[in-house]
Amino acid sequence: MSEMNLSKQAIGAIMMALQKSLMEQTDIVPVFEGFRVKLSDEGLVVQNPSLVKYNEEVVDFEDETEEGESTQQNATSESA
Repeated sequence: MSEMNLSKQAIGAIMMALQKSLMEQTDIVPVFEGFRVKLSDEGLVVQNPSLVKYNEEVVDFEDETEEGESTQQNATSESA
């Protein structure tokens, strides 16, 4: 039997399946059983990876960071 490795894509597919399973609180075993894999030059590749859909809300991380910093500065000022 020849040795095979997981490609980075396959590892990502496993991580996405795990994330989806955790978010939906579902069993991950059927997802793994349903994976179709193919050997490529990079290693095993998952041909049907899970898709994880997040809330459609768009968050501006730059504004969120500024608010977090100003909140932290206010807390520091109040305790002084």
